Amino acid sequence: MIRSAWPNSTDILEGLHRVLSSSLLETARELSALLAPIVEHSALVIFTEDCTGRPRKTAGDRTIIDRVTIAELDVIRDAATAHPGAMWNVMAAIGDAERPVAAWIAPTGALLVLTDPVAPSGTMGQADVRADSTILAAVGSLWHLVALDIRHQVGAAAPDYLLDSRAVSRERMRTIAELTDTHSVTLESLLAILRSRDASDAKARQAATELAANAMVQLRAVSDRYLSLSEEPVARAFERLRDDLRPLERFSDLDVQFVEPPTDGRALPGEVAHAARAIVRGAVLALVEQSNVSRVRVQWDCDGSNLLIGIRDDGPGDLSTDVTSVRQLASRVTALDGTLAVEATPGWGSEVAVTIPLDAPTAPLALASEWGLSAREREVLALVASGARNRTIAESLSISENTAKFHVSNLLRKVGARSRSELAALAH
Repeated sequence: MIRSAWPNSTDILEGLHRVLSSSLLETARELSALLAPIVEHSALVIFTEDCTGRPRKTAGDRTIIDRVTIAELDVIRDAATAHPGAMWNVMAAIGDAERPVAAWIAPTGALLVLTDPVAPSGTMGQADVRADSTILAAVGSLWHLVALDIRHQVGAAAPDYLLDSRAVSRERMRTIAELTDTHSVTLESLLAILRSRDASDAKARQAATELAANAMVQLRAVSDRYLSLSEEPVARAFERLRDDLRPLERFSDLDVQFVEPPTDGRALPGEVAHAARAIVRGAVLALVEQSNVSRVRVQWDCDGSNLLIGIRDDGPGDLSTDVTSVRQLASRVTALDGTLAVEATPGWGSEVAVTIPLDAPTAPLALASEWGLSAREREVLALVASGARNRTIAESLSISENTAKFHVSNLLRKVGARSRSELAALAH
């Protein structure tokens, strides 16, 4: 297929600005809109391990994006790595079917996939090679910028991202557990039957046994892959924190002391690890904004259920929760159902203590039962509390925008709030 339309540079820059200005929940939709005039596609899928809470971000044909698996994306990423620049119009399994795809790998390791790609001029690999190369390079450059922005947004750990990650992590872990248990029981039963001495055909029994055993190995591999995306060992998370804070030591006189967490501590959920690093960075910057701060001590610990963070300075001891930067930190902690406290002693310094639960609560909001909210309404309320708009809520929960509006109206009625802002305040 040949298309003649090609957006001008102003349109591309304006579209890129919309993508980079959007939240992580809206990135896929805005990027799809930006790329549509350059490469027409039926669906767009982003796969990035930076965003452990939602490594897949999708837009487009729901019959495709609702079926995309991480196992499929791993295979496409391996194939795309072997194609310098881009993989164009190659048949691949995605969304539970074989489809033509185009794929790009960013320097961050993030993968962009377009299904059923159609270029605006020429046919890839044939007559208009220069135009085709330009298209591939243009999309690749745009994707590199977007992938870098995703990494920065994940590092900043905005409250709406954390709320969404908590909800997705809870659902993902439940699905993994059910999938693993169901298939394990089925395959173990199959193995038991095939190993029975009553079976007459030994050769068929052996072949079926090997087939079932291989299926179990593959199932476990998929389960382990999901877990690797959703968890981060506490020691590795802390080491990444040290790397984040090294520039403060290198380019200032600040002495940052680290108290190592137990090396055998429980692995951290991805959103907790990202948020913890962002919170510590923000707390250290808030502390050094005071006068005469020369030393900061950072300590992580884990009691099995919570990540315990302590950041202490040797400054004047006048930090409080009224400081804007501290309030911003508190909003991140609240999004993860945690607590933040500041204790300041004049002349002795200030200490920020943070507790973050490692497990997402079964009921995100304490008052949900009193208000008589359904599970879906609790999810909508959590997103409203984070400041998400109806469109973002719809994308996050895979519902229509009208359905999102309907849920918000019901919440206002049930909670007795007169506005979204009052609803969010009551939720908090």
